[in-house]
Amino acid sequence: MYSVQMYILIILFYNNKKILLEYEMIKDNKFKNNENDDQDTNNNNNDNNNNDSNNNDNNNEESQIEQIEQFGQVEPKNAKHLIHCFSVIGQIEGHYILPPQNKTTKYEHIIPALVAIEQDRTIEGLVIILNTVGGDVEAGLAIAELIAGMKTPTVSIVVGGGHSIGVPLAVCAKRSFIVPSATMTIHPVRMNGTVLGVPQTLSYFDKMQERIVRFVSTNSNISADRFRQLMMKTGELVMDVGSVLDGDQAVEEGLIDELGGLSDAIECLYKMIEESPKQYEEVEK
Repeated sequence: MYSVQMYILIILFYNNKKILLEYEMIKDNKFKNNENDDQDTNNNNNDNNNNDSNNNDNNNEESQIEQIEQFGQVEPKNAKHLIHCFSVIGQIEGHYILPPQNKTTKYEHIIPALVAIEQDRTIEGLVIILNTVGGDVEAGLAIAELIAGMKTPTVSIVVGGGHSIGVPLAVCAKRSFIVPSATMTIHPVRMNGTVLGVPQTLSYFDKMQERIVRFVSTNSNISADRFRQLMMKTGELVMDVGSVLDGDQAVEEGLIDELGGLSDAIECLYKMIEESPKQYEEVEK
């Protein structure tokens, strides 16, 4: 009788041990499954973050392309200093819309962009690239005056040409450059459309011309008298009065500060940024 009871106890003991082992195995499997689920969740989150980052990069690239195509402006992100670049190309469009086949720089695009650049604390400098035949006098002077009045460090570079009202735009920056092959045409003010042959018309032309002479002589190293001489020079232009200066001549006359290319202009702008005080004081949060 005793041996039978012992036998039953032994059987129960082994059965219980087997159940405990199976229970432990189930717990281990559940723990491993949870770990795998957590890992999958983390991987999915990382994938989503990577996708979001890629989407943001793509959106930034598309935004930059759109900014270049529509406004001729760009802000390089991966640079020593964050600078804004915009181009003045073709003809400067003023109060009247030019034909669609003309390449134009619209002053209604440039003016608000300059206001935004001056206020933006992340933008440390502005580079203006010019290749323009001129255009509306008052629109060109308005842009030039705004740039000249900015605290943000500014550099201009003339490539191709900086003609007519492009001259004030070339000298309005704190430092101006011109490439050797570029040219600049200086001539008296012209007017399209109906012109009244009265003394008041000549007086109006003279006053407008003086505005340009005063601005250029104030923002460059050329004297007002020398600029007028170049403006009224005869025998150089076939169908007009005035002068054409190449890169070397523009620097010799004091109209442009320095002969150089894009890398020279960028290096100068970086130096100006590093030497100039912060435009705005940091605001404590």
